[in-house]
Amino acid sequence: MFDALRTSIDGTVIEPGDADYDAARKPALERFHDARPQGIVRPKSAGDIAEAIAFARRSGLHLTPRSGGHCFAGRSSTTGIVLDLAPMHEVSVDGDTATVGGGTRLHQLYADLWRHGRTLNIGCGQTVGIAGLTLGGGLGLLGRAHGLTCDRLLAAEVVLADGRIVSTDDDPDLLWALRGAGGGQFGVVTELRFATIADPDTTLFHLTWPQPDAADVIERWQGFAASADEGLNANIRVVAGTDSERAPTLHLFGIHLGSRADTERLLALCGDPATSDVAELPYQQAKPALSGLGAEPTSDAPRHERSRSEFFAQPLPRAVIDQLLAAFAATRESGTYRELNFTPWAGAYNRPDESATAFAHRDELFLVEHLQQLPAGRIDAWVDESWDITHSHGSGRVYPNFPDSDLDDPLTAYHAGNLPRLRELKHRYDPDRFFRFPHSL
Repeated sequence: MFDALRTSIDGTVIEPGDADYDAARKPALERFHDARPQGIVRPKSAGDIAEAIAFARRSGLHLTPRSGGHCFAGRSSTTGIVLDLAPMHEVSVDGDTATVGGGTRLHQLYADLWRHGRTLNIGCGQTVGIAGLTLGGGLGLLGRAHGLTCDRLLAAEVVLADGRIVSTDDDPDLLWALRGAGGGQFGVVTELRFATIADPDTTLFHLTWPQPDAADVIERWQGFAASADEGLNANIRVVAGTDSERAPTLHLFGIHLGSRADTERLLALCGDPATSDVAELPYQQAKPALSGLGAEPTSDAPRHERSRSEFFAQPLPRAVIDQLLAAFAATRESGTYRELNFTPWAGAYNRPDESATAFAHRDELFLVEHLQQLPAGRIDAWVDESWDITHSHGSGRVYPNFPDSDLDDPLTAYHAGNLPRLRELKHRYDPDRFFRFPHSL
């Protein structure tokens, strides 16, 4: 059925029955593996994407872009056409500006930037796609000092729903929308241009505490993590591994754009850890060392992942922290895995006004994520129970890159006061909602 498209593009088309179809169709997250697209298109240019959009329109097929690693809501999967941007991964650096292909993943981007002594405020996940990360906001280890990834976005090339190839250099409204609400909403982003950051010297730290000390550490962390100098990015990950007999462990980890002595002075506010590793390292060495720190290694066995999260503008009361940790450590089946993640906010994240970009969450202190992995076919209510414990103290706002299908009003949670303008722009750029998914604009 795709013969006409094959003859009109330089890229490739993969259909059911092709030798590499199963590998090409599968999204990163196990729970979306049942999605079987009628075709996977791997474009080499914006022109190829425009042709794929035109073909999808003529054929009445849903088309969704896949720009990188994963989507927690499965938005990069469809039974129609998956537009896999993986071949479009060129990176060029000119002074402090980087131009990045829409299919580039973070491991390549870091390496290409580091060769020029530059970097960006992006995350640790090696296989995450830069386009999806940026278009939903983009948090990372340098975020409290340099803001969101989308705050560094200077311009983008976009293929719109009608096939036009446009640049945001000529359209500030589209650039505004892409800075925090652009993932799969307004068009296919083929290229991004960023203002990069000089690669900094850092102090890396990783401290651990046993379960009985976790509530004290979280309570103390709330008192300084978001108010400390912006060079400090101190994250908490509480882990209950698949060995159900093993007690949970709290990991405090991150970087500081300061000396080891200054870092240790700040971390002392959390009390005495069971283990401590603090070292001054170039960011090129510190960043890889923190990837997945404290988390359980990926399992070869199929495991379904589910998470919920929320922003908080005020500290959690101690009684809520105690209840949260009691539920976390409650009996669970062997083979299940749980995480509680506390991510500090404020600093440069909060410097712009809410309406300055589409990303609206500019007055928060921290983010809490409740994450679970289960063996295929198992059901566990812990994620919802844990989220319910903290929800009444939250701001009701949710990071767009952590989509949550169980929210009563997800669009307001993601976009807050920017939602009316975003709806107007959706109508302008995609009036018949060609780019759609559950809870799209």
